[in-house]
Amino acid sequence: MASLNKSNEDLKISKLFDVSKFTAIVTGGGTGIGLMITQALVTNGAKVYITGRREEALKSVVDQYNTGPGKIIALPKKDEVVRLAKEVTSKESNGIHLLVNNAGIARDDNTRFSQAGKPDPKSPQSITEHLMASESDQWAETFQTNITAQYFMSAAFLPLLAKGREVTPGYSTSIVNIASISGVMKGSSMGQPAYATSKAGLIHLTRMLATTFAECKIRVNCIAPGIFPSEMTAGSSGDDQKSELKPESSNPAGNPPGCFWANQIQQADRISRSSRFGF
Repeated sequence: MASLNKSNEDLKISKLFDVSKFTAIVTGGGTGIGLMITQALVTNGAKVYITGRREEALKSVVDQYNTGPGKIIALPKKDEVVRLAKEVTSKESNGIHLLVNNAGIARDDNTRFSQAGKPDPKSPQSITEHLMASESDQWAETFQTNITAQYFMSAAFLPLLAKGREVTPGYSTSIVNIASISGVMKGSSMGQPAYATSKAGLIHLTRMLATTFAECKIRVNCIAPGIFPSEMTAGSSGDDQKSELKPESSNPAGNPPGCFWANQIQQADRISRSSRFGF
C-alpha cells in the first residue's frame, strides 16, 4: 500500500500565530494591557495603530517599542472615532484584521473602599450615604469611555474589518473587547459600582455585536482580565510606560505557604486592599 506523505508544517508556532500580514488597531495602546497587546502583535510582525488620550504616551511607545519586525503607528485623540476611521481607511486600502477595544477608565473616586472606606453592611443609612456619594458625571464619563466608545469604534471600523477578511483567504477578522473580572463578580468591586457596571455592560455589548456582525463574518469576543499592572491599578507608570504592583507579603487566609491558589488569592486580596483602583 502506498504511504501518504505527512507534514506537521501547519502546526508550527510561526504558522499558528503568524500575524506578519495583519493590521490591527489597539485603543488605549499607550500603557497597561493595551501596550502589552501592542508589543505582542508588533513583535510577531503586525502593523499596529494605537490610540489614546495622551499623545506623549503614544509617542513614547513608538520611540521605545517600535523595534519590528512589525510597526507601531500612533493615532492620538481617540475620541474622534469617525476621523480615525477615515484616516485608517485612507492608509489601509486592504482593510484591517483586528480591532482591540481596550481603553477604559475608573472614576469611582467617591466610593472606592481604599479612599472612602467601606459602609456598614447592616446599616441601610450607611449604605445609602456611601452610594449617594457617587456623582452622576463620574458614571457618565465611565460609561462614555468603557461602553459608548467601544460601540462606536466597532461600528465605525466594521467596513474595514470586512475588507480585511475579503482580502485574507481563510481568515475571519475580529474585534476583541477588554472588559474586566469586575463585570462578572458580585458586589461593587471594592466600591467601584460605575466601573463594575460598565464592564458588565461591555460584556453584554460584546454579545450584541457578535450577533449583529455574524452574517458579515466578523468575530466579536471579550476578555475579562483580573488585576494587571497598569496606570489604573498602580496609579502611575514609569518612563517605559509600564506600571508595577508591589504588595506586601501576608497570609490573611491562613493557607499553607507555597500553595499556588493560596498565593493567588492572597495576592488579589492584598492588591485590592492597597490599590487606588482595586480590580
